[in-house]
Amino acid sequence: MATPLDSVQYVSLETFRKDGSGVKTPVWVAPLDGKLVIATGGSSYKVKRIRNDPRVRLAVCNSSGSQILGPWYEGKAGIAQDAEAARADAAITAKYGLQRRVFNFFAKLFGRDKDRAIIVVTLQGEVGKSV
Repeated sequence: MATPLDSVQYVSLETFRKDGSGVKTPVWVAPLDGKLVIATGGSSYKVKRIRNDPRVRLAVCNSSGSQILGPWYEGKAGIAQDAEAARADAAITAKYGLQRRVFNFFAKLFGRDKDRAIIVVTLQGEVGKSV
């Protein structure tokens, strides 16, 4: 099952603080088993916000996240574990190829490869439209 964001280069991921305010971050996203997967630092605030509130919104954006280029989609997010995380990481590498390999090289070089989390998002529909 494909999602409307499977083939895009960047998405703006909006996670929510405890007070309900949203925080938007541009990220790479790859499809896996009808869901979307995102790699990030394991101690990042977006991971902490998702653990507190699994609601997320995603929209196509430019690389800096300054321009939203399509409709927002609502979803539920969680953090992948073990085999699912390994498959998700492979899906991201398959989609982004050399860019991802270079990113991983520098992450390993600077010791940031150990602190990694994979966010798994199940889309629930376009904002403002019933599914």
